[in-house]
Amino acid sequence: MTVFDSWLGNPSPRADDTDRVRELRDAGSRWSGLRTLVTGIGLSGFAAADALLEVGAEVTVVDAATGEAPREKAQLLQVLGAQVLLGPEHVQEPPQPWAAYDLVVTSPGWHPDAPLLVGAALAGVPVWGDVELAWRMRPAGGAAPWLTLTGTNGKTTTVELLASMLRAAGLRAAAAGNVGTPLVEALRHPEGYQVLAVELSSYQLHWLSTDTASSLRPLASAVLNLAPDHLDWHGSLDAYARAKGRVYENTERACVYNLADPRTEELVRKADVVEGARAVGFTTGVPRIGTLGLVEDVLCDRAFVEQRATSAAELCSLDDLRPAGSQDPVPPHAVENVLAAAALARAAGVGQSAVREGVRAFTPAPHRVATVARADGVHWVDDSKATNAHAASASLAAFDPVVWIAGGLAKGARFDDLVAAHRGRLRAAVLIGADRRLLREALRRHAPDVPVAEVDLPQTADVPASDTPPADALMDAVVERAAAAAQPGDTVLLAPACASFDQFTSYAHRGDAFAAAVRRRLGRRDG
Repeated sequence: MTVFDSWLGNPSPRADDTDRVRELRDAGSRWSGLRTLVTGIGLSGFAAADALLEVGAEVTVVDAATGEAPREKAQLLQVLGAQVLLGPEHVQEPPQPWAAYDLVVTSPGWHPDAPLLVGAALAGVPVWGDVELAWRMRPAGGAAPWLTLTGTNGKTTTVELLASMLRAAGLRAAAAGNVGTPLVEALRHPEGYQVLAVELSSYQLHWLSTDTASSLRPLASAVLNLAPDHLDWHGSLDAYARAKGRVYENTERACVYNLADPRTEELVRKADVVEGARAVGFTTGVPRIGTLGLVEDVLCDRAFVEQRATSAAELCSLDDLRPAGSQDPVPPHAVENVLAAAALARAAGVGQSAVREGVRAFTPAPHRVATVARADGVHWVDDSKATNAHAASASLAAFDPVVWIAGGLAKGARFDDLVAAHRGRLRAAVLIGADRRLLREALRRHAPDVPVAEVDLPQTADVPASDTPPADALMDAVVERAAAAAQPGDTVLLAPACASFDQFTSYAHRGDAFAAAVRRRLGRRDG
């Protein structure tokens, strides 16, 4: 049944047409001798291969990479008994005919049209992702329940908030999945966990099996928000949304959705869930029955209380969300993240006081609307984690006026709606990266009076060796342009709306380079 009694069907199933694979439902199943091809030797691929070897499976690993780190991982896996083949020539065809394999386990980043994955599908060999593998390797009895969440933005912050709340309730809990510990590794923790807070990306959700008798069955699940992202991978917004919606399938207690984003509610309506599962919304407004929300400065629960028709439970206050000593306004998306985490925690039986203590104990990860400096009336803010337009919009909405630093790899996105929504708060824009043209054109169309500067330094792969790392040179130039445009009362905001891999190794590298450049400039001025 669906949580709204309006079942609209599931995505077409991929073929799981071998009895041997169907029977793999827990750690007590017959894993020994399973002939497995693992695609990718990154964090999740290595963990999957290691776990499969431990249960006696025959494992072959392939990856196009040939660098030092992949070679070191390959050596470790070979010692444990795996065959490992590195190099681009090994990712076009399977090392042996497809009849030699029972199962393919793919790393999340591998695109569905990769030759090996297409070949497996055509040959009828089941393809699992790392999440499917981890679920089916859980203990046969007493396995920790999973609280799963996804969304375009806020996943990592929310899952870490959730883990903090669970620990405050005295539970052995960890954040795992797309953040922190790979799931198959979390399952092998020597003391074991009582509950797992699981972040899932759209890539990971895409590879879940549709064998509902065996596949993922979360205790509670959530989609935080939905906006265009990773369209270069999924091909369309509809395909991306379908992948996100799979987090709700088979949910046992609560499907948590965002009242401000009707698409998340629609995903709940389409999901096939366990009898008795409830739909629980969250909102930054006053909560109605069955939801969590905000009354003045108090976050409240009207979903998991006995007398929810006439009363609400106080969870925490806006002051609990602020860093110590800060008087800055709490952005709406930060409130949403806490409410979503609280809904999942409450579905798992966590009390009000533990929710509050979990919020108070939580320290946000770096590069998420983080103050770098305040000088001469200018506020310098690093939100390098804003790697798409939806995240950048939430960040821009928190400040006014803004000197906006943006650009990088657009991942198939466009920026007209973003610029049109925030043109009134833009003092100036400084653009970087391979796809800055898309931002420049959106600014020209929707904010023609906003001054635009472009910093056009060489891309990472093209930079010759020098005494100044290219990231430092780039950000020094960016900060100088931004400082020249900023006035007292302004915020200089790094919220790129793009991925970072054209000029940096990661969003964290980009944020660190920005913060270091700000400190260098202020140091030079003060000196």
